[in-house]
Amino acid sequence: MAKKKTTTKRTPQVEDLNLNHIVSTQFDAAARHLKLPDGLLQQIKVCNNVYQMQFPVKFGSKYEIFQAWRAEHSHHRKPLKGGIRYSLQVDQDEIMALAALMTYKCAIVNVPFGGSKGGVQVRSRNYSPEQLEKITRRYTAELIKKQFIGPGVNVPAPDYGTGEREMAWISDTYDAFHPGDLDNMACVTGKPITQGGIRGRSEATGRGVVYALRELFRNPKELKKVGLDGSLEGKRIAVQGFGNVGYHAARILHDEDKAKIVAVGEWDGTVYSPRGIDVNALQRHRKKTGSIKKFPGTKTLANAGDSLEVECDVLIPAALENQINQKNMKKIRCRVVAEAANGPTTPLAEKHLTDKGILVMPDIFMNAGGVTVSYFEWTKNISHMRYGRLEKRLDHAKRSSLVEAIEGLVDSRFVAEKRENLVRGTDEADLVNSGLEETMITAFQEIVEARNKQRSIKDLRTAAYVCALNKVAMSYLELGVFP
Repeated sequence: MAKKKTTTKRTPQVEDLNLNHIVSTQFDAAARHLKLPDGLLQQIKVCNNVYQMQFPVKFGSKYEIFQAWRAEHSHHRKPLKGGIRYSLQVDQDEIMALAALMTYKCAIVNVPFGGSKGGVQVRSRNYSPEQLEKITRRYTAELIKKQFIGPGVNVPAPDYGTGEREMAWISDTYDAFHPGDLDNMACVTGKPITQGGIRGRSEATGRGVVYALRELFRNPKELKKVGLDGSLEGKRIAVQGFGNVGYHAARILHDEDKAKIVAVGEWDGTVYSPRGIDVNALQRHRKKTGSIKKFPGTKTLANAGDSLEVECDVLIPAALENQINQKNMKKIRCRVVAEAANGPTTPLAEKHLTDKGILVMPDIFMNAGGVTVSYFEWTKNISHMRYGRLEKRLDHAKRSSLVEAIEGLVDSRFVAEKRENLVRGTDEADLVNSGLEETMITAFQEIVEARNKQRSIKDLRTAAYVCALNKVAMSYLELGVFP
């Protein structure tokens, strides 16, 4: 009598969702393609310093204790740069991982900063503006105490849960501790324009995402691999996250590129319309009602994650990490994933998407627009000179002369609106956007070139890491740390 065959069930692979572990895995995958000393690679990989703090803040007659961190990943360039995140999910591993991503991000876009990141374990929506101000100023005081902030030391910026308002409080607190220092404004970027900020900073990360996508769509060979062609016009875009990054990316794609925004997801739900969503009207609806839900002409879906699963050409995860994972990776129906958030795709999910022929444009490139324009703001604060101030009138005069010469040759005048657009001098916002666009284009070309040079590199993330690690390694070698 034949024996029955016994079948053993395969235990499904369990994902490690620790962002610090994920970044280390991505680092190791790229390091295998580099001929660098092991000691140098280890120096680049490790986080140099982590400052963990707990501080009390008094609200009325009661005290509340807050936990916070500031990590300094790499000192190969100074100052160090990285945002400050307000979230209940913040922990030391996340901050260390985000600091490492900042190091690689700065290297990819040729911004001369080391990587850093900060975070406070707090949910902003649970506190009044007055309470948030107290928390922010106390956190800043803790950073000052340990010299983890300063124009030439460590320069924070906005991140999830923070914005211009918090950066203004940080700048003012730092200035109070350092009276009379000339470069105090350069201690933080992402400030309001009136407090030393720069035009174009608030939308910089979202605009950087758009510039990267435009460069992809100017590359027919890359598009052909994922079954796309043409321009961004009419392409179906789904966005998860309607905060600063997601909103501006969606708005610019809608207004300037004539793309079709088919889904927008927020923390409390998703709105969907295959005919397209008017992003500006959606923003007005959210301001009026406090939510994107029940926006006229759209279908409201229950979860924020539903925006990841609609059929589209380009998916832009612009929320938090680990959003595309083992649980939903088989439901992703797009051609391109443009990672506007930090770490939105887990390694297991990325492998599945790549095997399906979906192009993943990595976070360490895609969301580098923010730090690029932060660099412009920092240099503006250090130089004490507004971009465009010297050349705007000269530029206007030259353009006017050229337009008048053309009008004389054709014996006709341009209509007033057209003429004004032609002769208008270049201002700060124009220069910032021009610099950002050039930065994103150059970085994309370098990443593609790095991938094409080595046949063993199959994906853009590994290629981006290779670009970054080579540049950071060169900095250490130039310092004489590793002869």
